[in-house]
Amino acid sequence: MYQVGWFSTGRGPGSRGLLTSAHDRINQGKLEAAISFVFCSREPGEAPGSDQFIDLVNSYRIPLICFSSRRFRRELKARSPDQWRLEYDREVMRRLPAGGAGPDICVLAGYMLVVGSEMCRRYRMVNLHPAAPGGPKGTWQEVIWQLIEQKAASTGAMMHLVTPELDQGPPVAYCTFSLRGEPFDRHWREIEGLSVEQVKSGQGEENALFKLVRQHGVVREHPLVISTINAFSRGHVRIKGETVVDRAGRPIPGYDLTEEIDNLVK
Repeated sequence: MYQVGWFSTGRGPGSRGLLTSAHDRINQGKLEAAISFVFCSREPGEAPGSDQFIDLVNSYRIPLICFSSRRFRRELKARSPDQWRLEYDREVMRRLPAGGAGPDICVLAGYMLVVGSEMCRRYRMVNLHPAAPGGPKGTWQEVIWQLIEQKAASTGAMMHLVTPELDQGPPVAYCTFSLRGEPFDRHWREIEGLSVEQVKSGQGEENALFKLVRQHGVVREHPLVISTINAFSRGHVRIKGETVVDRAGRPIPGYDLTEEIDNLVK
């Protein structure tokens, strides 16, 4: 059985929903994998959201490792950000299951920490980014503003390999969708002639186009994570070193799941 390690800070409903999606599909036989452990960067009692996440993991009887990044950072006090993260990762790796070769893949699912070079070299880790390959970098909010500023014709979401260079790892799997045609065109017309700064200062994230782009992106994110795990478990895509390859071992620029994701979101 294909083994998945699950990393999360567990701070909100999105983290719980993603874990539930994976758990339910595994139980239904729709996902050919098993979650070998969940790592949470918070401990019980730190925050209501993460407490709910921890309770959920326990209810699924998945092995759970909790280690507070907040407490660890406070205890180190004067260390630089790079140093405390490196030392935190080392402590995390000491706590993870040591038997066998480890999980086949690790999924960062709402994990709010930067993974250092030692840990991402030890484990094959993938992370969700709210843009298509070659698209804008940054948070989902920053991505949408850049798309509006660029008057982009399309966007998407991708799972990328975690490497020491933040958000620079190669795409593993992705999906795309158009930002043209209805209902997008009417909202592009509404901001015609305005700069992105004017839209930000006027309506901000309540702008109809901003909200529409987010809506079309967020409904694809959970299916993309699950379909990516399935693609790995079935051998459609693999990681060789820091290169993404297909079933035959040929390098690919990511595995295109657009058709599958479109069918799922319908």
